[in-house]
Amino acid sequence: MKTTLVDPRTGAVRGTSPIARESEVRSAVAAARAAWPGWRGRTPRERARALERLAALVEANTAAYVAREAAGTGKPDSETTGEVEQVADLFRFYASAVRAQSAPAAGRLVDGHESWVRFEPLGVVGVVVPWNYPLMMAAWRCAPALAAGNTVVAKPAETTPDTLELLAEHAAEALGPAVLTVVPGDRRTGRLLVESGVDMVAFTGSAAAGADVAARAGGRRVSLELGGNSPALVLPDAPDDTWTRLVRACTYNAGQSCAAPARVITLRENYERTVENLAAAARECLAGRDFGPLNNAGQLARYDDIVERSAARRHFVADIAPRAGEEHGLWRPARILADLPDDDPAVVEEVFGPLLTVQSAAGVEAAVALANGVPQALAASVWTRDLSTGLDLAARLDAGEAWINCHLVQTAELPHGGRGASGHGTDLSTLALHEYQRPKTVTARLVREG
Repeated sequence: MKTTLVDPRTGAVRGTSPIARESEVRSAVAAARAAWPGWRGRTPRERARALERLAALVEANTAAYVAREAAGTGKPDSETTGEVEQVADLFRFYASAVRAQSAPAAGRLVDGHESWVRFEPLGVVGVVVPWNYPLMMAAWRCAPALAAGNTVVAKPAETTPDTLELLAEHAAEALGPAVLTVVPGDRRTGRLLVESGVDMVAFTGSAAAGADVAARAGGRRVSLELGGNSPALVLPDAPDDTWTRLVRACTYNAGQSCAAPARVITLRENYERTVENLAAAARECLAGRDFGPLNNAGQLARYDDIVERSAARRHFVADIAPRAGEEHGLWRPARILADLPDDDPAVVEEVFGPLLTVQSAAGVEAAVALANGVPQALAASVWTRDLSTGLDLAARLDAGEAWINCHLVQTAELPHGGRGASGHGTDLSTLALHEYQRPKTVTARLVREG
C-alpha cells in the first residue's frame, strides 16, 4: 500500500511513499524497545557524542535535506536552508544540555537518611509530526527525547515523509540501529503508533487530532502542541517597520506556522492607518517569489472555505509570481481582511495561510480582551515604542510565548509551548528534556554498626 506524493509548487505527482500498517508499526516499536537498553545505558557524554555525529551528518548533507524538504513542502531554499541549520543546531544543543542537567535537592533531607533524585528516560517515545515543518518539528521532538535516553519511533505527515526518512538513515549511522525509526503513512498509521506499546506520545498537529491522540494514549504521558491563532497588538506608537515585519512573519512558510501572526488588533484611532500600511506591505510580498505554496489540496480547500465564509467587507490581495512550470501549484497570495466581525471565521478559526485579519478596539483593555478571546493560546506579540507598556501587555496576554516588536523569533535556548486549546508541554530549551524523563527519588537509611 502506498500514498501518492504531490509537489505543491507544481501540483504534479512526484512519487509515492509506503503506508505502514499494524505489522510495520509493531516491528518498529519492537526494534526500538530492543535498542533502548543499549541507548539508555550510554553515559550522557556518549549519547552527546553520538548526537554530535548526527548533527554533523545533517550539515554534511544539507543539499539533500534542502531538496527533499522543498519537494515535500514547496518552501523556497531561503527558508529550508535556514531550517536545516536549525535542526543541526538542535541536536548539538541537546547533546550539551543532557550533560549539564541540574538535579533537584539532594542530601540529608530526613534525619539519618541520605536522599537524591535520578532522572530516568521513559522508554520508547512515539513522535507524530506535521507537514508544515517536517524536519524541524521532528528535531524539536526527537532531539530532547534521544538526549534523555529514549528511543524514538517517528511518524511523518503523509505528504512530507522525505526528510524524516533521510534523518532516520543518518541516525542509524550515528546513533545505532533502531534508536530512531520512521514509520511513514497516513492518519491510521499515526493512530496505530499512538495505540502501540510506546511509553509516551509527542504530537504536533490540530486541536481535534490532539484530543484524539490523548484519548487513544490513555494514561500514558502525552505532549501536545496543537496550533495557535496568534494576536498582534499594534499600538499607535508602533515602530515604522511593524507592517513589513508582520507581513513577513505571516507569509513565512505561506503562513503555515502555528505561531505565525494571524489577528492584528489595534485601537480605533489607529485602525485605518494599520489597514493601509498592512495592505501596502502585503502588496510587496509575492507568493512564488517571496514565499511558497500551501502544502496540500486539503489545506488549500480549507483555506479557501474560510476566506469564502468571511464577512470581511475589504480584501486586500497581493499578486502571485510563480516561476515557469509552477503555474498550477497550490499558490495563494498574501491577503489582508478588514472590516469584519469579531466572530468572523477568519478570526476565530486557525486559518493557517498567508492572511492577516485587522480588528479595532476602543482601548487597550478591550484590545487585550480581543487578543485573549479565542481558545488557542500559543503565541502573541505587542508592537510599541514604549518598552514598559510592551512588557506589561506581554505579561497580560494568554500565550505560551510573547514577543515585543518582533514575531517568530525563536532559539533552542528558549522554551515554546501552548496553553488552552493549543495543548500542553514544552518544546525547546533544557526544560524540554523533562518532557521525556521521569524523576525517581532514592533514599538510603544511614546504618552505623557497633
